[in-house]
Amino acid sequence: MQWRSIVVALVVLRLTVSCLLWLAFGLGPSWGFNFPLNLNFNLHKIELFKQDDGESAKANSWSQRLHGHGDAQCRTSCANKEDSPKKSYLSLFEGDRDEYDRRYSSFPDTLKIKMKGMAKDMFYFGYDNYMKYAFPEDELNPIDCQGRGPDVLNPSNININDVLGNYSLTLIDTLDTLLVLGNVSEFHRAVKLVIDTVSFDKDSTVQVFEANIRILGSLISAHILLTDPKHPFGNVGLEDYDNELLHLAHDLAVRLLPAFENTSTGIPYPRVNLKSGVPPDSINETCTAGAGSLLVEFGILSRLIGDSTFEWVARRAVRALWKLRSNETGLLGNVVNIQTGQWVSKQSGLGAGMDSFYEYLLKSYILFGEKEDYRMFQASYESIQNHLRRGRESCNEGEGDPPLYVNVNMFNGQIMNTWIDSLQAFFPGLLVLNGDVEEAICLHAFYYAIWKRFGALPERYNWQLQAPDVLFYPLRPELVESTYLLYQATKNPFYLHVGMDILESLEKNAKVRCGYATLHHVVDKSKEDRMESFFLSETCKYLYLLFDDDNPLHKSENKYIFTTEGHVVPIDKRFREKQWNDLSPCEKVVTDQETSNGPFSNNSNCDRIPEERRYSLPLKSVYMRQIDHMVGLF
Repeated sequence: MQWRSIVVALVVLRLTVSCLLWLAFGLGPSWGFNFPLNLNFNLHKIELFKQDDGESAKANSWSQRLHGHGDAQCRTSCANKEDSPKKSYLSLFEGDRDEYDRRYSSFPDTLKIKMKGMAKDMFYFGYDNYMKYAFPEDELNPIDCQGRGPDVLNPSNININDVLGNYSLTLIDTLDTLLVLGNVSEFHRAVKLVIDTVSFDKDSTVQVFEANIRILGSLISAHILLTDPKHPFGNVGLEDYDNELLHLAHDLAVRLLPAFENTSTGIPYPRVNLKSGVPPDSINETCTAGAGSLLVEFGILSRLIGDSTFEWVARRAVRALWKLRSNETGLLGNVVNIQTGQWVSKQSGLGAGMDSFYEYLLKSYILFGEKEDYRMFQASYESIQNHLRRGRESCNEGEGDPPLYVNVNMFNGQIMNTWIDSLQAFFPGLLVLNGDVEEAICLHAFYYAIWKRFGALPERYNWQLQAPDVLFYPLRPELVESTYLLYQATKNPFYLHVGMDILESLEKNAKVRCGYATLHHVVDKSKEDRMESFFLSETCKYLYLLFDDDNPLHKSENKYIFTTEGHVVPIDKRFREKQWNDLSPCEKVVTDQETSNGPFSNNSNCDRIPEERRYSLPLKSVYMRQIDHMVGLF
């Protein structure tokens, strides 16, 4: 009987709101849907203003350019017309603004200490159980409390075999996280285990990209932290350490080099066998991120050992991809044929298959100071803003939908679908690194709203249908990473609340007998028996750092960045010095003037957050409420 009363109350509420909308905004059957019977609408579907000629117009909406790339006229809000008798549709969300202020405007130190402890306990619950039940295998199955290695019975199972190479993946990937948590003794023990037990002389076929970011990057990071006392953790050197991690990194990189051979374009094959090289049945297709996100790790290795080979092949791949961008839009596609240079997938976006390509253009410039890298990043960023970005011009001002970056055809900028994926949640963090903090604030709020609705980020979310397209969540770190970087940029307590929500959701929905499990379905919270290595190397690391203001990384005068796998790499002048001549005699010389607006120039145009805004919401309540509505929270 009680549930029937609830249903009746909801129907009455819907009818009441419908009538109010009709009276306030003139919304009726002429708008293309049947009020008051259907209140399941999206803001970007509602045309709240009428032109004099009777045609409808949308205010900077995501859907206004579904069938075209849009121009200046499309970006003009009809709400600016003085003769418009209708209110701004944002007034729909000018309710109790104190609701958001009350929830997010402060975060007590005692609660911060508690959350830091929870993040630390989360890491050790996963790490200790991996070491107890899974090591030396690659991953932990947290439900069955068993180890997992490559699927040798099914070589075509690339979901497993691309990542797992029978080389104690989780232990290696987690090395620098132990230092971040201040556990020098366990870091030393883990390093010794890697030195004593890990070999890459294995009959394992792995993805070049995954082996690079998870294994090679971690070995290099741990080696630097062991040998360079200037890094943020100070002198944590290991007695009798003889560069063994660097030798392992070199050995692995040599085994990855065959991927760069026998390709007409210089773009590498996606997979190699660690014993025999490129498999005879290897495909000739690879994604842009997979081929173009090797430069940070390969470049550092080259500069550490004085051998240009690794940086040269990685940089050649980036240049080859860059030459294939569209002449019309400047965009790149998602999947390319490494022999013909033809785009197999013409979709251009910021998520899977493309994300870290853009990330590494900027981070390579920061590390190595090669102006070519920043020139490519600047051009890419301009194309992204011109062709992928939808919504109002300003994040925190004006009319229309909030900013969103959609998937488009690389050649004409037309929207190809209406979903975004969870990997795209990295982009607010990259915006922070580039100094575009205001834009980062707005985009991050959209992903956080999705998290609030589901207690996780679905792998794909359809922004038009307000529903997941792909339902699983493998404990990815991208939203946590962006949350951490935004907190470092703004010191706004809002982001501590976001981190707490994420932490508590993981504890509630993902924790199982021996670790944290992939969510198979973000709605019903059913699970898969897998805990990927990035959960410990990234997700837990960023959560811990978010609440640990006194971490050495935050107190050190020496600067650092994180690789795309979350490994700590100091920004060191050694990496800006090459022991060889220019990589290409034909390389375009980029002048200082071309990079005068770079993120580290004297006249950088980085957005600065005023001190007074650190104690108010980073995004105005009306826009937060708008975003919450647009993902179906109310």
